[in-house]
Amino acid sequence: MAIRSNPDRPARTWLSECEEIGATVVRPRVLDRAEVPLDTARLARFLIGKMLVRMLAEGVASGRIVETEAYSIGDPAGHAYRGVTPRNRALFLERGYAYVYLAYGSSFMLNVSSEISGVGAGVLIRAIEPIEGIAIMQRNRDIERVRDLARGPGRLCAALDIDRRLDGIDLCQAGPLWLGSDGHAPDEIGQGKRIGITRAADSPLRFYVRGNGFVSGPRALNQ
Repeated sequence: MAIRSNPDRPARTWLSECEEIGATVVRPRVLDRAEVPLDTARLARFLIGKMLVRMLAEGVASGRIVETEAYSIGDPAGHAYRGVTPRNRALFLERGYAYVYLAYGSSFMLNVSSEISGVGAGVLIRAIEPIEGIAIMQRNRDIERVRDLARGPGRLCAALDIDRRLDGIDLCQAGPLWLGSDGHAPDEIGQGKRIGITRAADSPLRFYVRGNGFVSGPRALNQ
């Protein structure tokens, strides 16, 4: 990827975009693994309000995480439930690594590993509120409406060009995809049932920013 051979290019693009829109943007810092909770449900809540940053050859695309789901140790709805496989091995890395899988043969999903090395569990990133590189996301999704760019895990991955090439990368260091913080404190965080599953469907392990229009699912679930 171009970012590896020319790491200054995305940074210049980011600054140029900020200058063009005349806005003051606080560039997030990369999350340190030491501050990342060593517990799946706590991590799912912790990630609300944090930044997801994608470094691309054409610039930087980023958004604020507004919805997550936890898939804890021993969760029958989680991909780690039956043990390590070539597909899910990233879930068994220590906390803060990307697990990317293809769902239903059509949409990629991004998860963050959430426990100690060798223990499988993860947090699904369900939605972000686009912050930077909105034009890039619109081209990637071939839609204009900002609200629908990354409102749902499949849309999110399409908007940020996330696929299996990013499976297993460290999200706690600068690279093509990373987690960051700009010091923003999220609004009120809601908690409820996870969406689109049949096993352990009643577990209240979905976290979201209450009333945020970029959260996926029916509005009635997000109040």
